[in-house]
Amino acid sequence: MGPWLDGLTAWLTAHPQWLGLAIVLVACTECLAIVGLIVPGTVLLFAIAVLAGNGSLSLGETLLLGYIGGLLGDALSYFTGRHFHQNIRRLPGLRHHPEWIGRAEGYFQRYGIASLLVGRFIGPLRPMLPMVAGMFDMPLLRFIGVSLLAGAGWSVVYLMPGWATGAALRLPLPEGFWGEAGVLAAGFAVLIGLSIHAAWRSQPHGTRLVTVMCLVLLAGVFLGWPHLAHFDQGIMTLVQEHRGLGGDEVAIMLTKMGDFRSQFVLAMLLCSLLLVLRQWRPAVFALGTLLFTALGNTLMKHVFARARPEVLTDPLSSFSMPSGHSSASFALFLTLAVLAGRGQPPRLRLTWLLLGILPAAAIALSRVYLGAHWPTDVLAGTLLACFVCAASLTLSQWRQPLPAMAPRVWWVVLPILLAVLAYFATRGFAHSLQRYAY
Repeated sequence: MGPWLDGLTAWLTAHPQWLGLAIVLVACTECLAIVGLIVPGTVLLFAIAVLAGNGSLSLGETLLLGYIGGLLGDALSYFTGRHFHQNIRRLPGLRHHPEWIGRAEGYFQRYGIASLLVGRFIGPLRPMLPMVAGMFDMPLLRFIGVSLLAGAGWSVVYLMPGWATGAALRLPLPEGFWGEAGVLAAGFAVLIGLSIHAAWRSQPHGTRLVTVMCLVLLAGVFLGWPHLAHFDQGIMTLVQEHRGLGGDEVAIMLTKMGDFRSQFVLAMLLCSLLLVLRQWRPAVFALGTLLFTALGNTLMKHVFARARPEVLTDPLSSFSMPSGHSSASFALFLTLAVLAGRGQPPRLRLTWLLLGILPAAAIALSRVYLGAHWPTDVLAGTLLACFVCAASLTLSQWRQPLPAMAPRVWWVVLPILLAVLAYFATRGFAHSLQRYAY
């Protein structure tokens, strides 16, 4: 594939006016039934996103084009399944590989709507599930709603890394940036690999290993942040160069979802609901994660007393490291992801964790975008939440595994939490409109 990919990227470099169409087509292909299993769309998307980040397209344009392409692929797959129904098994490709549709069919029948949300991030299932949804006559409006939600997260996960890489390559970053970024990337790669291995193998001591690794990385960031100045300055330069009015509105909305009041209300609601619904052990796990993350964040801020970036026109009074928005949002969403994954197979547990990381990462990154925190502040807050969550899970499962919560519990907990989160997001959006009105 190397020469072919090199030729494509060289042609798009010479003809950047076709880059937007290429993103739409490749994203559509990656999400298109049968075709998405054959074409290496993930590699193509990354390569094209790198070109977009070199200055051809803004991040918003890149994500939007990928989003549109993914929705188009979903729609074509859905209507293909709805048109052929069970006769779809006779189509070329599926006739000789019935296992392709068999896995997706079993997954959809078991998890329903959740399969479309979670399966979007599982390579072999992503292009097949919309077709299976159409084959089983899932209501069109329901499918559209789920596709709109899942496609947004998918576009960010699959396109932002490539775009950020392209943008970083274009800018004159500090001399030591890539070395420091490489050290951090290697540390997180070990943590992610260890977490995946522990979950996949269902190792009894896997959570303890993850806890220790999080603590080691957390200590490394706290002790080594003075030596990561080039990384902080480089990322801050990259982010601030691409700030715009639309991005500011979104960032303010996200940051309002992660401030102390929002996260305190959400944490209290979650723990109270679990207690009311008699989910004793999950409630203890959630309370331990959320409470000790907040206490650890408060203590470390005063111990390190790091000044905030000089980006804000109205500097905040509190110290910078670690980011409270980052630690609180990761603690909340990781708690929900861990509870959702109890009793599930390894791949599904990991996917729930990914889904939990997405909104938490969006809230955390909004702080860097607005200039309220250094990137290492956000990394420290993230690692603090991961460490406390893993330690709390280890203690909660010391004698026996944490039980899975019944669907009826989730039907109570999730709508309430989402409604409260939407309220704070709406307030953040109103605040941003009011800010720019003056």
